[in-house]
Amino acid sequence: MSQEEISAKKNKFLRVVTGVIISLISIIAIILGALPLYIMLVIIIALCSKEFVKILRYKGFHPSLSIILFSDIVFATLTFFHKFDMVPSMLTLTIMASFLIVLFRGRQPYIVNVATTTLGALYCGWLPCHILLLRQIGLSRVGAFEFLISQGLFLLMFVFVAVAITDIGAYYFGVRFGKHKLAEVISPKKTIEGALGGGICAVLVSCLGVFYTELSLCQAIIGGLIITLSAQLGDLSESLIKRDAGVKDSSDILPGHGGMLDRFDGYIFAIPVAYYYFMYFTQGNNLFIKFFSYLNGLF
Repeated sequence: MSQEEISAKKNKFLRVVTGVIISLISIIAIILGALPLYIMLVIIIALCSKEFVKILRYKGFHPSLSIILFSDIVFATLTFFHKFDMVPSMLTLTIMASFLIVLFRGRQPYIVNVATTTLGALYCGWLPCHILLLRQIGLSRVGAFEFLISQGLFLLMFVFVAVAITDIGAYYFGVRFGKHKLAEVISPKKTIEGALGGGICAVLVSCLGVFYTELSLCQAIIGGLIITLSAQLGDLSESLIKRDAGVKDSSDILPGHGGMLDRFDGYIFAIPVAYYYFMYFTQGNNLFIKFFSYLNGLF
């Protein structure tokens, strides 16, 4: 057996072990919710933010890590305690602080540094915070130190499974059947066959959601479809950032996976999309019900 084959097997083994460990930790935090989930989120967004800044420095950009980290933690805390009325204030402060830190630091390129600081706070902080919003669906109080079961728990598990199956299915179908490049310039290894295979697997597995959530079969299928699409777009978006900076992995913190951004890029897009879908189209007096009620009133 050649050295390359030994290295490939070792990398595959490390990837599986790391994936299992991360999945177990994530599942435990999701089930417990409350403070454990908040702590896990803060750790993830802090590491993702550091990787984001590191990647952009390869491009000669200098976003402020301190502003991004501060904004991330405040976003997570406000979301955790349902202080949504303060989120616009924090967004405003983040934008203004991004300008001020560049103004007084005096480092080129000014405009790009302001833009990437703001982007980092939103991309690495605000978007992932939707995991708390999703977990809290159906809860009337925060319960920071309580284990509270709600519909949000099962919906979050629904998303977690759909994204994981998307990754597994895309990898399997891509390796076995992949011939046509999906986005060669951005991510040369991704194929159309892999994307379709991952999407089909995710939708099929999402149908099982009718057994552990309050979703109908139609809602579960639509949910699986938009989650797998957003997860793959999230993956490509992170690849775009790395490709532009000439970086292969966001870091080497996770053996076999690269960095936190590499591991959670799909979730960064999938979780917010899933949250708004569940909130506005599946829960209680949703938009579908209002729409059909409106039509019924017209006729």
